[in-house]
Amino acid sequence: MSRSSAVPQHHDRFPYSAIVDRPPLRWPGGARVAVWVIPNIEHFLFDRPSSSITATTTSLVPDVLNYSWRDYGVRVGVWRLMEVMEKHGVKGTAALNSDVCLHYPRIIEAGNALGWEWMGHGTTNSTLINAQPEEEERQLVSSSLDTIERSTGKRPRGWLSPGLSESIRTLDLLAEAGIEYVANWVNDEQPYPMQVRSGSMLSLPYSVEINDFVAFLERGQTGEAFAQTICDQFDVLYEDGAGSGRVMAICLHPFLIGHPHRCKHLVRALAHIASRREVWLTTGGEIADWYNRNYRKR
Repeated sequence: MSRSSAVPQHHDRFPYSAIVDRPPLRWPGGARVAVWVIPNIEHFLFDRPSSSITATTTSLVPDVLNYSWRDYGVRVGVWRLMEVMEKHGVKGTAALNSDVCLHYPRIIEAGNALGWEWMGHGTTNSTLINAQPEEEERQLVSSSLDTIERSTGKRPRGWLSPGLSESIRTLDLLAEAGIEYVANWVNDEQPYPMQVRSGSMLSLPYSVEINDFVAFLERGQTGEAFAQTICDQFDVLYEDGAGSGRVMAICLHPFLIGHPHRCKHLVRALAHIASRREVWLTTGGEIADWYNRNYRKR
């Protein structure tokens, strides 16, 4: 059977829902916007290509230029990002490759001290989820969650796949493994329940636009332009949130945003958000808990 014939033309994960037809959503304390910041803390394999600042050396094995450029994130960038987020009262919901626990335990130690939440993010960012046989995919999910639990002291409740990749059964396997919410589907500004084979699953709003990877590597934005995009997104959501609460995701990669010339402008964007009164600076788990407790149909 070909891959295309095995994938259904339509999915049954959730029904269509127009946001204008939903009951008003209210966040704690009357907040208009729930803002969660997702640092993607990642490990890349040395012997294969991945995210690149230049195509000049991507055909080389190893590609030292681009590998070491990415390696800046775990050596330097994440520490600058942690400092900036702490200054503005932002706790990260880190999308964590489980191999980070093995290679960079110092990051886990610091994230725990800051009260960060850890989401599953596969094993490495060199391995997408899509073509694996079911048992191999199940093992990838369970082993990455087990490793993160051993290292951080808590089992992840949320999941973001590397590259937001899924097979047609990923959501079922995540629910089977105890994952409560997923951030792969970037189609809404509010949480919504998803259908899974057993158990339950909630989709939390993530973003490929308020995302430094797309902004810097695919759109060629400057740090200043990206910060203005964050502010513009927040301002509109803040106005819309007066009628019904919204979620804003700010999606960051330390090997990108962690450079001084970019992080300087992130400081301005976070200060702008934190200056507004009706804002909930929160984590993925807290958003899921509030929604499930107050809005999810039993």
